[in-house]
Amino acid sequence: MDVLDRLVRCLGRLPGIGQRSAERMAVRLVRDSGTLMSDLIGALQDAAEQVRCCSLCGSVTRSDRDPCRLCVDASRDESVICVVEDPADIESIERSGGYHGRYHALMGKLSPARNRGLEDLRIGELLDRIDKEKFREVVLALSTDVEGDSTCSFIADQLKDRDVTVTRLALGLPAGSGVAYSDPVTLVRAMKGRVTV
Repeated sequence: MDVLDRLVRCLGRLPGIGQRSAERMAVRLVRDSGTLMSDLIGALQDAAEQVRCCSLCGSVTRSDRDPCRLCVDASRDESVICVVEDPADIESIERSGGYHGRYHALMGKLSPARNRGLEDLRIGELLDRIDKEKFREVVLALSTDVEGDSTCSFIADQLKDRDVTVTRLALGLPAGSGVAYSDPVTLVRAMKGRVTV
């Protein structure tokens, strides 16, 4: 069973996959080892050979398209850069259609509990880009947990002597939700971030 345990451990390292889900996936792959496992092996090999992170923004791109399509698109607003934790966040923001500037993925956030420090993130690259590309605004689009907040504070502190405006995504009630369903922290942030109607 060492082989199955190894498969479960590997699947469990993926984001959003717990122990039980990893076990179910592993058993399904073994049970339907014909086409599903072969297709998965092929897709993983193709991805390993043909997909990478953009050397400039960190977004996912094909190996033969680096920098990525977002970085070479001349129609994008070059005065603003949106800083995210993960390349998947770039795709989420792009799907919204509400942002048309540049991006920078940090590849995580500061987390002493997970032994993730400055050397593990792309903060140095961000500061270099801000100096070189002369952005006027840096939008911090990081999670609103303690680690995200501390990462935002660190970046804002690093940028205080540069000629750039630092903003953060608005915080408050999610669309389609109500006050009765919100936690106290969300309600406090929504009150502080209220806008004129």
